[in-house]
Amino acid sequence: MISFPIINPNRLAPVARLRAPQEKIPQERCVRDQIKRQIERFVLAQNPVPPMPMEEIREYAKAFMRHYQLDEIYQDYVAVLINNEAWRDTLASIPFERRLLLLPKCLRDERRCPAPIDEFGLLCKQCGLCNIRDLEEEAQQLGYAVLVAEGSALVTNMIQASKIEAIVGVSCLNVLERSFPYMEAAAIPGIAIPLLQDNCADCTVDLDWVWDIIHLTSEDKTYRLDLDAIKEEVHSWFGPEMLAEIMGRPESETERIARGWMLANGKRWRPYLTVCTYKALQDQFDIPYPNDLRKIAAAVECFHKASLIHDDIEDGDAIRYGEETVHEKYGVPIALNVGDFLVGEGYRLLAECQTLPEITTQMIQAAARGHRRLCQGQGLELCWSRNPKPLSSPEVIEIFRQKTAPAFEAALRLGAIHAGANQEIGDILSRYSEALGVAYQIRDDLDDWSSADSSSDVSQMRPSLILAMACEQARSDMKELMQSVWQNKISPNDIKDQIQDFVVRKKIDIRAQRLKETYKEEAIQALRVLNHAGLKGLLRRVVVKIFNDIKIEGWCSEFENRNAASG
Repeated sequence: MISFPIINPNRLAPVARLRAPQEKIPQERCVRDQIKRQIERFVLAQNPVPPMPMEEIREYAKAFMRHYQLDEIYQDYVAVLINNEAWRDTLASIPFERRLLLLPKCLRDERRCPAPIDEFGLLCKQCGLCNIRDLEEEAQQLGYAVLVAEGSALVTNMIQASKIEAIVGVSCLNVLERSFPYMEAAAIPGIAIPLLQDNCADCTVDLDWVWDIIHLTSEDKTYRLDLDAIKEEVHSWFGPEMLAEIMGRPESETERIARGWMLANGKRWRPYLTVCTYKALQDQFDIPYPNDLRKIAAAVECFHKASLIHDDIEDGDAIRYGEETVHEKYGVPIALNVGDFLVGEGYRLLAECQTLPEITTQMIQAAARGHRRLCQGQGLELCWSRNPKPLSSPEVIEIFRQKTAPAFEAALRLGAIHAGANQEIGDILSRYSEALGVAYQIRDDLDDWSSADSSSDVSQMRPSLILAMACEQARSDMKELMQSVWQNKISPNDIKDQIQDFVVRKKIDIRAQRLKETYKEEAIQALRVLNHAGLKGLLRRVVVKIFNDIKIEGWCSEFENRNAASG
């Protein structure tokens, strides 16, 4: 009889309503990740001992699905996750050089791929037309053996020769099911990442998932950290009672207005980054959150909320979080004063931390540097707005770099400094946060472009990457029209349809999306030289949390038919 961990059975109830007949997993990534988290707890409670035969895994899968009222169409996906979770700790303990990464040929661009295929699989030519090169290069740098094949007798030979002690496999469910008996018979740890489409050519995979698994190591003590639980914890610090405990109860009207603004909705990414960085640098994760960490997180949010008040005044925005901005509600003079007050509150909270004097000094210095750079970035935009002219995409990126990245860097550095990190880690965090901040701002720009909100960057004619790239691509009459928009001679709202048509026709939004991915990758690459496995792994997973935007398109269901001829 299988018992269940004590968790809320209603949390997955919406999943069943999201299914479509042709799907084998929910399309929304957030729902898929929710299932993965529940399976982690389920396996932790059940403690199944691998290797398990398929019948046993399916028994667990059926029990899990009954408990959460999931459609049986998800059974194969759930079974894969249960087997993965059962092997996770074992895989983490095996050295990289004793592991095999097995990739499918269908990840390549079938029409343009120049790579030949022999008995060892695909011989990648490093052309960069697909993700195979990046995955192969990253895994080989870690020490993995890598094969690009649908399955090969060579894999069995490598296992039998004891050269491979674990396999990370990317494939469709059909192939995973067919290869499972061989791995189970060899009792070799294996983690599977299914493909995202049901066709057998030009397929894609969740690269973040693959990255997490291939970097999995027991040296990273954070890989079992529940990032969603940390985020929920941080959110709980910004309720009325907890904030009063952290910051003291408001006494004046200015304090009450400021506190109300602190309680306003928000994603709390910056204090979350502070807490994640601190946690990653600890030897123990099950100890209570120290009071000083709450103060530092609140200080980070104070700085952020102050910057929003000032930004809204400078940009003339009337709505924030779906409600009136502070200056709209109370007037500009009061709003300015409340913003200044929150800046002071942030520095007060840092100064009151019960840390060594040199640590307190370093935190205040880090916050001040971030504050200065943020103001310089905002200054670039404000000075441009006095005499607006077309900006190139590198110029817009530079504004993004100075406006957004400093807040991310200050949040990361404060958590690291409080945990006792050295300067080398701080320098890596700077490079990481710079790329992360630019990627974050590009995503906001893309969201603004698709938004009908009158306060968006496009509608208000603030520096926009989409408009910069459009102006660079435009010719003749369209060029003059775009330049008139940049110079505020024409409102973008007056020619919105023309701009949208041009952007779609020239695929400028797609190019911006790719640029966002490039900066995400730059943030990830900044972590390569980081020697702290826990911080490296956790910051990589934070990228996934912030840019949680992958959707599943389906599953491979035609492997036998489509590959029979080419086999």
